[in-house]
Amino acid sequence: MGKFELTDLAEVMRSSVGVEEGVDLDGPIGEVEFTALGYDSLAMAEVISQINRRFGVQIPEEEAFDLLTPNAVVEAVSSRLVEAVR
Repeated sequence: MGKFELTDLAEVMRSSVGVEEGVDLDGPIGEVEFTALGYDSLAMAEVISQINRRFGVQIPEEEAFDLLTPNAVVEAVSSRLVEAVR
């Protein structure tokens, strides 16, 4: 796998932590902060852990806490996937 997209992140979020009522992960969420989507730091730690396992990337916990939006996570994972291919 060489690409990680917002739809991949949304699937991981749904399957690992779930979705709060009224939150549409299929909408324009790219720049919405995770806290506004109902995901606290514990939920995001689980999401990042699942991404690390499923996609074979390593995002250190200290870096993960700086990834405040879905687009930031997609960019971090995508850049690691590109590096892994090189």
